Amino acid sequence: MRYDIRTRIDIEAPPADVWRHLVDLDAYADWNPFIPVASGVPEVGQKLSLRLEPPGGRGITIRPTVTAAKPASVFEWFGHLGVPGLFDGRHRFDLVVIPAGTLLVHSESFGGLLVRPLHRSLDGSTRAGFEAMNEALRRRVRESHPAS
Repeated sequence: MRYDIRTRIDIEAPPADVWRHLVDLDAYADWNPFIPVASGVPEVGQKLSLRLEPPGGRGITIRPTVTAAKPASVFEWFGHLGVPGLFDGRHRFDLVVIPAGTLLVHSESFGGLLVRPLHRSLDGSTRAGFEAMNEALRRRVRESHPAS
């Protein structure tokens, strides 16, 4: 079974400014309510260590591998719980140029045996975590790059 979460938010800054905050993993503790602890190098093939804390959900630390890192465009990682095929996730951020600045499309595609039993949690606390991170990223970028 597969399940996808897809969220969107407009950020009033160019993609390069959004990108800078998105890949500054060490600074996540300063602003990110969904992934408050993050480390690693945001380059293809590198392992990350991420502490996910969805609102009202159970926290978990994952160690995914970066699968795409195109500056000001795409940041993606792939990981799994335990063994591959049990619960896999491809987490992705797409930064799209729009007249107002950047459209951030924050998504994840889940697969594996545990997707069906975890469906309600994914659509609830996990989706809420994505949305909270989106809002926090928009605030972070706005505070760092005030409009002129």
